Amino acid sequence: MSHARDLMHAGVACVREEETLATAARRMRELDVGALPVCGADERLHGIVTDRDIVIKCVADGMDPNTVTAGALAQGKPVTVDVETEADEVLELMAEYRIRRMPVTEDHRLVGMITEADLSRHLGEWRVGHLVEAVCATATA
Repeated sequence: MSHARDLMHAGVACVREEETLATAARRMRELDVGALPVCGADERLHGIVTDRDIVIKCVADGMDPNTVTAGALAQGKPVTVDVETEADEVLELMAEYRIRRMPVTEDHRLVGMITEADLSRHLGEWRVGHLVEAVCATATA
């Protein structure tokens, strides 16, 4: 059975809580990613900011990404898995919380990220297809 450690890509770049969303957007462009973990001075994960967050929660609301910080959008406690979490549990959590990127921690420190692309490289088509279906499903009220 594979574990989060086997699925993740290591060496995740963070944006600091006090950095602006404009800085986060430039870093996303440089790294060719759509999301960045938000880390505090304690080097721990405090949230995740996505390119969509920047557009929907900042720009579309008339706020300035040159002044709004990444920490301002990093609301709530992010869902994470430990490096030893089994692949099936990773998939279940991603489907349950409808998330496309799963931060991976070891000793409470961010060590990697699992994306849908990582899963498609390591797991069968059916398993990944089920996750994509769950993540993309519209919420029912």
